[in-house]
This record gives sequence, C-alpha cells and structure tokens, in this order.
Amino acid sequence: MPHFPSSNCPRLIVKIGSALLVASDGGVRRAWLAGIAADIAERCRAGQQVAVVSSGAIALGARRLGLAKGGRASLEDAQAAAATGQIALSQVWADVLGAQGLTAAQMLVTLDDLEDRRRYLNASATLDRLLSLGVVPVINENDSVATAEIRFGDNDRLAARVGQAAGAAGVLLLSDVDGLFDADPNSRPDARLIERVEAIDDHILSFAGSGSGSGMGSGGMRSKLEAARIATSAGIALTIANGRTERPLGSDRGTLFVARPGASPRKAWLAGRLTARGRIAVDAGAARALKAGSSLLAAGAVAIDGRFERGDVVDILHEGQPVARGLSEYDSADAARILRTKSDAQAEILGYAPRSALVHRDHLVLI
Repeated sequence: MPHFPSSNCPRLIVKIGSALLVASDGGVRRAWLAGIAADIAERCRAGQQVAVVSSGAIALGARRLGLAKGGRASLEDAQAAAATGQIALSQVWADVLGAQGLTAAQMLVTLDDLEDRRRYLNASATLDRLLSLGVVPVINENDSVATAEIRFGDNDRLAARVGQAAGAAGVLLLSDVDGLFDADPNSRPDARLIERVEAIDDHILSFAGSGSGSGMGSGGMRSKLEAARIATSAGIALTIANGRTERPLGSDRGTLFVARPGASPRKAWLAGRLTARGRIAVDAGAARALKAGSSLLAAGAVAIDGRFERGDVVDILHEGQPVARGLSEYDSADAARILRTKSDAQAEILGYAPRSALVHRDHLVLI
C-alpha cells in the first residue's frame, strides 16, 4: 500500500502546518502553495474530493500586527493575530485554488463544534455538501474566540476529527519532518524512518518527541500520534510526511498509520473526542469485562470524579489509565451512590428502578 492515499481514496483531508505555508519572515510561501493547489486540482480532476486543514493564521496576523513571539506571547495576542491573519489566509487559498479553476470555501470551527454531537453532525453535513459540489473546504480552528482551556491546540488532531466528520478515507499530515523515526534524526544520523505502523502502542508513543520543529506552529510528533489514533480508530488511514518539496502530494516517503476496522459513526465520534465531563474508575474485573465487550456495571465501579449528567461523556479508567469512553446512564451523584453495588440493592438506594448499567455497551467504545 502506498504511503499516500491515491485517487482510489474517495475523500482526502490534507493538513498543512504553519512552517510549510509561512516563511521565516512571516510572509506566505506562494510558489509552494501554488504547487499544492496544482496537486489538489490534479486529484480533483481524477475524481477525488479534497479538503484542506490549514494552519498559518496566527503567524500571518502576527507579522501584520508586529506582534512578538509570532503572536503567541499571550492568549490575547494569539486571538488578535488569528482574527487578522485568517482573512489573509482565506484570500490566499481562494487565489491559488481559483487559479486552478477550483472554488474554495472557508470553515472555522471550535472544539465544541466537534465535541457536541448535534453541532458535529451539522459540520459533517456542511462538509459533505461542499465536497459533493466540487468545492475545496479550507478549515482552521477559530483561534480568535478559542480559549486556552477549550481548544484543539493543534491542527493535527483537528484534521483527524475533520476526517471523521467528512467521512474521509485518508488524512495526510504535511509537516517539516519526513515522518516518525525510531530516534531523533537531528541528533542521531542512524535514526530509522518507520514506514508503516499497524498499532499505536506504548512502544510507538515512546518515539514521539515534544514541540514543533520550526517553533512556528503548535504541534509536534506527539500531537500527530494522537491524530493518528483518532483517525485509525475511525477506520481512516493517516500519513505523516514531509511537505518541503514542490509537489508533496506526489511523494512516496512518510509514515503510514494503518486504519483499524471502522467503528460505527457514533462510536468513532466518541473515541475521537478530546474532552469528557467526568471519570469512572473501575476494578480489574470490570476492565476485563469491558475489553470483552460488556457494559460497565455499578458493581465494578470504584470511584467517581467530576460532575456530569445522564447522557454526558465519561472516561472509564483502571489504575489511572483510560480503558473506555461512553455515555453515562446516571448523573454523577446517583452513580456515586451505587458504586460497588449489585443491581438487586440499587433500587433501595436510589428509590427507583435501576438501569441496566452505568454505561451501556451500545454507548461505549474502548480507547
């Protein structure tokens, strides 16, 4: 299987990092961007539908406003830079795609837009309609209103979530690195590029460094591995590749993360969420039962953390490590009252007939 999803991938999400789109002086790398637009046009003529997740608004805005540290000295600076730079970013994309006979559309989203189920479905419908019309959506996080606490924080994970919402078969993360290496290639000349990853386990995670190589963006290899986990768990292949060539969509060098069998759309949305309203700790027996496909019963739950309502998303942990995620059948107060109890004792404690589980397997996904 080639590293890059080819024309047999009906829908492709291409993420472009700030270090590729913006030069060191803060200006747009127009010649390179024109090459990307030509690649996209070639794919579209072959019948592929392409959406772009584009960084660069903060970097472009910081240059125009003369802000220190690339506009990242404070949240207020980042928001001002994003508001200023986004209009320039959308215009340059409209220009380069228009030169190829393509129509661009802008979509700005926040974390809540893809974490809230109804808003997620609305975004999904918009993406589907734009792509079916032959439009190239250009998507970015709405950094002008995002807060430090409620945001994606990087466009790698945003690209994976957009891939889910768009029903894409492939996500391509273009960055300033060749892919995932088994050691830091900057300090280890013998570092080996890992061309194919079947599963993202602790061994693979240990290869991730931290930070952005360019210092311009907000992502690093860790965020790319998190994006790969989100994408592959939804049945989407993801590739990390170096975009520092004139026509990077035609390259064959990178790291391919193989898609796992796709979960249902609802369960894929659950698995890809970045936030949860609360946490339920479970014992070893419950953890084993969950992995075998069972619901979470109150008898196996040992602690509740956070305040949540019935229907809210909760993380399920064993010995501090995430095991699963699902929709709670109880609010946090009632859930705490029936910890470690069997169903025949719960009615007396609650004063009403208990539900079959704390988290039902139909609304639960392993992570």
